[in-house]
Amino acid sequence: MTKIPTVSVIVPAYNVAKYIKETLVSLEQQTFSDFEALIVDDGSVDNTAAIVRQICQRDSRFKLLQKANGGLSSARNYGIRHAQGEYIALLDGDDIYHKDKLATHIARLYRDSDIGVVYSASRTIRDDGKPTFITLSGKPIHSNNVLALLCKNFVGHGSNAVFRRCLIDEVGDFNESLRSWEDVDLWLRIAATQKWRFYREKRILSYYRVRPSGLSFNIVQMRNSGELVIEDATLRSPQLVKPMLPTVYAYMYRYLARLSLQSGDMQTARDFIDQALMCDRSIFYRDVRSLVTLMSVRLSSVAKLAIGRSLGFAKTVQGKH
Repeated sequence: MTKIPTVSVIVPAYNVAKYIKETLVSLEQQTFSDFEALIVDDGSVDNTAAIVRQICQRDSRFKLLQKANGGLSSARNYGIRHAQGEYIALLDGDDIYHKDKLATHIARLYRDSDIGVVYSASRTIRDDGKPTFITLSGKPIHSNNVLALLCKNFVGHGSNAVFRRCLIDEVGDFNESLRSWEDVDLWLRIAATQKWRFYREKRILSYYRVRPSGLSFNIVQMRNSGELVIEDATLRSPQLVKPMLPTVYAYMYRYLARLSLQSGDMQTARDFIDQALMCDRSIFYRDVRSLVTLMSVRLSSVAKLAIGRSLGFAKTVQGKH
């Protein structure tokens, strides 16, 4: 009888032949070994699948699933539907886990039954895998998780969370109609239950790759998705969220300004910063990263050069999948 793994690691993969081996090796090297890795090839047209098959042949914990291209949420949901583990871990096909990632998080979930989602601090890495100076602490900026998530996604990115499988049964899976903010939407639904805690591990256990290739930032799409997620959160918890909406929108516009800056669209970055200032200018003196974004936009030509040098290229920074 085949033993059911404790953790199912869901790895959505779309045209990541350049990176997928390093990603999966970081799983092979985990100090916690009782896992299955479900790599969901979301209609790749490169040799991603062939590389994955090689690893599957040498390690039976790895399984390749293939489907027509449907986007990141579709790939994650497909993997979750095939998962056997009590816990779900997310790892995008070009990111990397520290060797203690699973062991640290699973120990916490074993220890505290009221914790539903665990995550860690992260560091960004360049396209070539070299670390940058940019880290994400994952520290929430508000004591209420719903309000904290609406202002900033403290989980940080899609390769960070490990959570109980039962949460999907309780609140549903990733919303496939959203082309961005889909992870924030899921965390918000979990937070709104007021049943489960989020736990932050202060150690850097995830490495998030910023690539010069992939799907370009679609700022309009991101704004539309963000507005939909905020509206849904407001409908779920109107008394809690409505008083905070000016601040929530200020943070959203600041985030869009940063993405516009990274993509080299300086005028759009300035427009979003102006909108953020109109909504709630206090975020720029209460939050260091917001202040840095404001200064970067105001000094955009210098900032663009600094971002380019940090990430190893001096052209558009683009999103993934």
